Amino acid sequence: MKKMQLMNLIALGEGFTTEFKRSGTSNLDREICAFANATGGVILIGVADNGEIVGADDHNRLKSEVQTIARSAEPPVAVDIASVGKVLSVAIPEQHSKPYSFGGKFFMREGASSQQMSRHEIREFFFKEGLIHFDETPCVRFSFQDDLTAEVWSLFQRRAKIPADMEPLAVLANLHLVKDGSMSHAGAWLLAKDIRKFTVSADAACALFLGNDKERILDRRGFSSDIYSMIDEVVAYILSKINVEYIIKYVKREERPELPEEALREAVVNALAHRDYRSTANVQVYIFKDRVEIVNPGGLPAGMTEADLGVKSIPRNPLLFGILHRMEAVEHIGSGIRRIRNLCKDYGVAKPRIEISEHWFTVTFSRPVVPESQPDYLELRVLNLLEKSILSKSDLSKRLGQKSVSGQLNKVIRKLLADESIGYTIPEKPASRLQQYRITEKGKLRLTK
Repeated sequence: MKKMQLMNLIALGEGFTTEFKRSGTSNLDREICAFANATGGVILIGVADNGEIVGADDHNRLKSEVQTIARSAEPPVAVDIASVGKVLSVAIPEQHSKPYSFGGKFFMREGASSQQMSRHEIREFFFKEGLIHFDETPCVRFSFQDDLTAEVWSLFQRRAKIPADMEPLAVLANLHLVKDGSMSHAGAWLLAKDIRKFTVSADAACALFLGNDKERILDRRGFSSDIYSMIDEVVAYILSKINVEYIIKYVKREERPELPEEALREAVVNALAHRDYRSTANVQVYIFKDRVEIVNPGGLPAGMTEADLGVKSIPRNPLLFGILHRMEAVEHIGSGIRRIRNLCKDYGVAKPRIEISEHWFTVTFSRPVVPESQPDYLELRVLNLLEKSILSKSDLSKRLGQKSVSGQLNKVIRKLLADESIGYTIPEKPASRLQQYRITEKGKLRLTK
């Protein structure tokens, strides 16, 4: 390793493939084992957690200790050791006899940390020794010339907190997204303009239904940009279709969705990060009158049981998961389901229902029951909808989840017109078939009260 490579690694900080150690070889067996069971990595001895180079003493002694530790693994781990100035670099190439253990204990790299796993979980996780995860495999459809544009790189660089002066291919190689000159699937999904170019079923499909079944679709949208963008887009779609309460605090209006946004986001992140990308199915979001379902292909990863949910994490796509963690799309490793449950509890709504089968994983949020028949409540819902956009009576009916324009809705519209909370878009022709409704300043003021 050259000095410039070392400085680039330090600039990127600790992560899925990089570990800093201030001094010595304490817990080095744990870190070597974790990297060996993942995609490999580099341990820099003589670098503090904050990236400061403090230097390591007696490199010859440390090299001997590191070799002894690596050879004591079961099976032995191959390592490349080199002095780069005052820093000792311990590189663990990708190994081919997984799983590896030290003293009967097994460790796995998740995000920027190493976690202990049982031998059974490790074996089950890899399905068989030496199995390569799909997100790590080369994506032959990715073109560096056509797909890695300046615009795409700038967006990724900002999200992944990459220093501005670093060369793209060097960064992608250090992050293990590029290997042997080929882009991995994880890299392609994170850099995609249309993810379906690389994996045809990697998109997300959302639908709003009338009532509590799939008999009638009111609206549908598909999202197929890069994974990070899809997280934001899917969450925004859900929030636009569920009820929102407006609360006045200190003369400022705050929006409070009927379901906690953070919990919905965590469920969407889990669906996109942990789904089985080898499946021909996509991530699906269903919004019903009484519930929101977030469904992803792929049951639990090998080595996990339903009892493990919220307790431990075995990413199906560790490389992708590690980069999403770096981008802070993943809040806390191994806490997704537990966090969703706690967020719902703190928000005062029912905990979500988790359904798991061999090929599917579903999180269902129950929507709070609302008194739609009460005129005042219906008036506020109509005003909320019109504040977002101008709508016809038919459009309002659909947005409210009605099969057709109800008598109650007609009554509410007449009342809102009479008190000038809403107005016609074609006032000279009230009965026009092109008639739509808009909210007035008086109507906006009513929403703030």
